[in-house]
Amino acid sequence: MTSSPLSHPAAHSPRTVLILGARGRLGLAAARAFAQAGWQVLAQVRPASHGAAGTGGMALPAIPGVWWMPVAVHETAALAAQAQGAQVVVHALNPPYTDQAWRTQAPALMEAAIAVARQLGATLMLPGNVYNFGEAMPAVLREDTPQAATGTKGRLRVQLEQRLQAATQDGSLRAVVLRAGDFFGSGAGGLLDQVIAKRLPQGRVTLPGPAHVATPWAYLPDLARTFVRVAEQRQHLAAFDTLHFAGHHATGQQWVQALAAVAATQGWLPPAGALRVGATPWPLLQLVGLLVPMLQAVTSMRYLWRTPHRLDNTRLTALIGDEPHTPFDTAVRQALADLGWARAAPAQVAAA
Repeated sequence: MTSSPLSHPAAHSPRTVLILGARGRLGLAAARAFAQAGWQVLAQVRPASHGAAGTGGMALPAIPGVWWMPVAVHETAALAAQAQGAQVVVHALNPPYTDQAWRTQAPALMEAAIAVARQLGATLMLPGNVYNFGEAMPAVLREDTPQAATGTKGRLRVQLEQRLQAATQDGSLRAVVLRAGDFFGSGAGGLLDQVIAKRLPQGRVTLPGPAHVATPWAYLPDLARTFVRVAEQRQHLAAFDTLHFAGHHATGQQWVQALAAVAATQGWLPPAGALRVGATPWPLLQLVGLLVPMLQAVTSMRYLWRTPHRLDNTRLTALIGDEPHTPFDTAVRQALADLGWARAAPAQVAAA
């Protein structure tokens, strides 16, 4: 389903959100969460080169309350014209995970998001991460923790947030950054399906870091519901604000236990009755990365899974109350079900 400027109800709805990059994992999760909360959702996707509307001709899911808008994000005037009435813009656009793509595309995507939000007079919401804090990050990360970014992506993340903050200084824009840990859930394209559980049907799990190290993980349906909660309380935020989403603070061993429970019900456990657990071969991947830019970019971030850290969500919970929180085992099972790898978890309502 798509909309024209005349057919969507933004101008008549008291709560309307424009989601940039709504076909991505976070964008789609956010579209569903806002719609379920009663918002009208304008979901921007790349125009199809031919055939059906959507990215690359892919079919777009019919979601009640969601109007698909196949408009190029850099056509900011046309996009803003079609999204008139939106009070919130979610920047869910992401370039491919290579350093070159981030250097050349991420700043332009930020400029487009700023331009659209300004034209709409809307609050711009940006998903952030922990790249800003670098390899020497402390164990507890707060919004005001000093940033000491390392690597291309870390430095770019700092620059993008600084650019967004600068854009709010003249009063023409309000913005909030919601930082979170590694994404999982809501489809393919993350560490879970590409590394950790890639060989789970064969009874194997591959950990990206030491089994005892705990790091933050963001189950995307929970994070998406948090975006909704923050949007609904945006009047209590500063013109530029930053919040931290704690999510799940999980060790590699907890991942193994959760995945073993799924493997047992799927008949994937080896005869010995336990999953075979291996470590990511980082030196080999670093070597292959000389030829494969994507792997080179991933290996440059491996410190994330060997450095214990967590996100302090005190300011977030003061604003919205308890985070939406799906139990870890349930979230892992549902994430695998979203991939088509396992039966869905029994229906549960996330806490808060």
